[in-house]
Amino acid sequence: MSITINGASKRIGLTLSGGGFRAAAFHLGVLRELRARKLLDKIDLISCVSGGSIAGAFLALHWHDPLALDKLDRYLATRSIAVGSVIGGTLDPFHTRLDKLAETYERDLFHGKKLGDLAEGPRIYVNSTNLATGNMFSFIAGARGKSEMGDYELGFVEAPHFPIARAVAASSAFPPVFPPLRLDEKVYKHAAQCDYVTLSDGGVYDNLGINPGLAALNKLDYLLVSDGGKPYAIKTEPTESGALVLKEGLDIMMEQIRGLQFDRLEHRHKAGAGPRPLWFSIDSEEGESTPGDSVFASSIATNLKALKDAERAVLARHGGALVAARIQRWAPELAQ
Repeated sequence: MSITINGASKRIGLTLSGGGFRAAAFHLGVLRELRARKLLDKIDLISCVSGGSIAGAFLALHWHDPLALDKLDRYLATRSIAVGSVIGGTLDPFHTRLDKLAETYERDLFHGKKLGDLAEGPRIYVNSTNLATGNMFSFIAGARGKSEMGDYELGFVEAPHFPIARAVAASSAFPPVFPPLRLDEKVYKHAAQCDYVTLSDGGVYDNLGINPGLAALNKLDYLLVSDGGKPYAIKTEPTESGALVLKEGLDIMMEQIRGLQFDRLEHRHKAGAGPRPLWFSIDSEEGESTPGDSVFASSIATNLKALKDAERAVLARHGGALVAARIQRWAPELAQ
């Protein structure tokens, strides 16, 4: 799937951040713009987190379907799953809220498909956070390679029959709304090293999903980073509540990690140890096509509720404009 530039084959990676349906719709605009530039089918690797995993896994499963992006747009316009999953999991003594979340993904998006069914698309990493080791735990498939799951510390196992819906549910199980996904040694043999593992939202570890893009084994030349996460906003009336300080503290730490990851991308590339990075965040005014798009897009809440037509329109327009601007400025050779 690589692209040829000046006679040389180049590999492109794309990361899709977390951020609920807001991020998924923002990424949808990015994907549409890449398709318009005939770059989408040149993508070699997709690394996705939480809301980005909804978009990334669906696209990878329907890689050769010209209507895939339209179907994803309809899904984001017509489904509100968080509330139903929470209520269902609370009332059902035999299933958790995470199980209910996975069931909605199964019903509406993945229809019983497994990791092995992603073989015809690019290499994809659906990322979650392993609460046993504190590492990124990835479900990996595509590019006609092995389908596997694991993290670098405990190890990986082949997993062609693991449901895509459950992988995406683990990746998007944002706390405390959804409990983590538990895997024991029957499903993931390396879990025996710590009795069992639990997997939470990938954004707990890295909301941008950058690690796979920097891995030497993936040999990328370019890495597009689509950041649809909620930016930290200046508080005109900062909280004085002890309980809310914890939430604000977590938001601040995520903002710090976000900035450090961008620095990491830049310095790795300058050191000749990483791909050329092209990143863009939802609150960026640089490259927006319509004044105010960044402010409006950033203000949309982080949840899994159906988006209004106006919200989807601005998010998609903004995502497409930002990726176009970054390519034009930092990698114009990709635009030719």
